[in-house]
Amino acid sequence: MSTLGGHVLVLNQDYQALSVCSVERAVGLVFLQKAEMVAARSDRALRSTRASYPWPSVVRLKRYVRVPYRKVLLTRRNVLRRDGHRCVYCGAAERLTIDHVLPKSRGGPDSWENLVAACTPCNNRKGNRTPDEAGLAMRKRPFRPSHVMYMRDLIGTGEESWKPFLFAA
Repeated sequence: MSTLGGHVLVLNQDYQALSVCSVERAVGLVFLQKAEMVAARSDRALRSTRASYPWPSVVRLKRYVRVPYRKVLLTRRNVLRRDGHRCVYCGAAERLTIDHVLPKSRGGPDSWENLVAACTPCNNRKGNRTPDEAGLAMRKRPFRPSHVMYMRDLIGTGEESWKPFLFAA
């Protein structure tokens, strides 16, 4: 069982966020000289009988890793997560459903740009119309989220040292 709890942000050689790994994995990458430590936590340290080492928070790979385009799967859960679990029309957080901006019966596709979170009253009010036809204004336009945004939401903001790498994307 591990006593090194926590997460470490892994950056590609060009400083783009790649993933999040365990502290053990990050330490292994650094000691094998496959990665360098970009940021360390000041409140913790790794200790052996003879030495003390910084606790990694962000590491950067020394060789560039080519990653194919990472798509975030289009699911109900991910649409709700993208929209902050709020109705895009009124901002309500209760009784949420998924709404097609351009109704499916009128040729609206199942896509990131056409699906939004909507509360049941707003979805019923909109009916088989577009938001403009129903007199509903969208608080924000739907978009395809990046894997970095998904990673940020999944793990949380992580640590303060992660912000330049996650919120710049």
